[in-house]
Amino acid sequence: MQLITAAFLSALLVRTSTAADDAEFVTAAPHAGSATLDLYPPSGTSVDSALFPPESEVGFPGPTPTGVQPAAIQTAAAYPYNHGPTNQFPLVAPQPHGQDTTSDEFDITKYWGNLSPWYSLSSADYGLPNASPLAPEGCSVTQVHLLYRHGARYPTSGAAPAQFAEKIANATKQGLEVSGDLAFLSDWTYKLGGELLTPFGRSQEFLLGVQHRQLYGHLLNNFTEAGTIPVFRTESQDRMVKTTQNFAAGFFGVPEYLDQVSIEILVETPGVNNSGAPYEICTNSNVESRGGIGNTMASKFAKNVFNATIERLNSQVSGLKFTTTDILAMLQLCSYETNALGYSAFCGLFSQEDFLNYEYFYDIAFYYNNGPGSPVSAAQGKGYLQEFVARFTGEYPEAWSALNQTFDNSSTYFPLNQSIYADATHEVVVLDTLTAFNLTALFNGPPLSITENKTENSFVASKLVPFATHFTAQVLECSAYQPTKQIRFLVNDAVIPVVDSYPGCPSDPHGLCSFDNVVSVLKDRIDEIDFDYDCFANYTTEEGVDYNGRAPRS
Repeated sequence: MQLITAAFLSALLVRTSTAADDAEFVTAAPHAGSATLDLYPPSGTSVDSALFPPESEVGFPGPTPTGVQPAAIQTAAAYPYNHGPTNQFPLVAPQPHGQDTTSDEFDITKYWGNLSPWYSLSSADYGLPNASPLAPEGCSVTQVHLLYRHGARYPTSGAAPAQFAEKIANATKQGLEVSGDLAFLSDWTYKLGGELLTPFGRSQEFLLGVQHRQLYGHLLNNFTEAGTIPVFRTESQDRMVKTTQNFAAGFFGVPEYLDQVSIEILVETPGVNNSGAPYEICTNSNVESRGGIGNTMASKFAKNVFNATIERLNSQVSGLKFTTTDILAMLQLCSYETNALGYSAFCGLFSQEDFLNYEYFYDIAFYYNNGPGSPVSAAQGKGYLQEFVARFTGEYPEAWSALNQTFDNSSTYFPLNQSIYADATHEVVVLDTLTAFNLTALFNGPPLSITENKTENSFVASKLVPFATHFTAQVLECSAYQPTKQIRFLVNDAVIPVVDSYPGCPSDPHGLCSFDNVVSVLKDRIDEIDFDYDCFANYTTEEGVDYNGRAPRS
């Protein structure tokens, strides 16, 4: 995974010392910057089922009649959008530094790029002001395909937050002093684990499962009629497995999910084909001048936009000098600590302008690493594109991408007749997939500038790749349309129009297009994405170009 790597941030790292007026400074405690952790459960402990028997042994369950499956996607009078503070409960996010308490509130959590919690987007932002995720009048949802990201997690091991903690710990040994806004650093320790889901991340996936059961529960009746249960897929990383388990627990209940859905775990490791982790076999994905070009461009943008904040914070510290790398690391600590611990003192260090620049830093990185500005994004998303089309058509996919044909040619592991599909993956792969699907309304406008945010493009990272982001394809039967079988796409509850990128699709207020026409368009897209060339050829890319996710050819 090439996104904002530790190597990228550490390249900016500068460890120097500075003298400052220490009249109001506090000397950092010896443990400042050190890593701390808690262990639970205690070693050697487990539930004694003989003393605490399960429900099945205790008995006396009371009446247990079932009702009908919920189908809110086509019965509700209004859609349950994930708006307001509910999307981040129970996190506490303060107002930015210097914000007037009488001014309009600024929600900093919506400016954390891929570290933001997901929230409902507006279809109007993409050109469909009257569209709703609810089935249009006269339509019924017959099939749903879901691709979703894991929930909030700890940082990647050894990434910028841990490097910043090490810098504080090293400075403390030499005599670190802090004051003002930075006074909390005198006793601060690094409390984050590595890569696991946080409690909030678990709740995001559980609630996502609940939401989809409420919306699409009626589709389970198809499984009952067929005498089978769904297969949900994920990758082998711990957070990916726990993501799918929590989603399934929300969808089916606890402990029901243990025997009401089959969870397929695909190995994620270098050299192994996996549509959920294509960067493990796409060589150019990990070449900085190709798949990582967004990192270089984002660093150029960040180089000078935080100067005022660096100057302000450097005036409050003695024993080290903060750099752009440190500012980005502290902004990440704001995001990660809030998601993991519920609150972070780092958030209050930064102004509204800082958070806007922090978001745009991620916008640039993702647009050029995994969006249309990348030469490998369509190739990396081709696996899921092929798998979606295979499920649409009932035909097994060809081995033209990172998909694993051993599993994808099996009715056991890749069933073609489900009415509900749910695949868990990483945010970079979700964005790769959106690019492969050629959903250009998500990237409407000129390529992103690295000098300033000109707000000319519809792409915003925190909208498309936040924690628990999800991409949905609804297949519908619509009596008022000809042909009656229709399809449309949604991202985080926003209906995405395809009229400008899918030939033969009309302008439709609900984002609908003929199912057969969309399948034909997507088959053509599969044919035009050259996985081998984009992932393995030797070519040169340029900054600031919309490649439509495909490698240039000279």
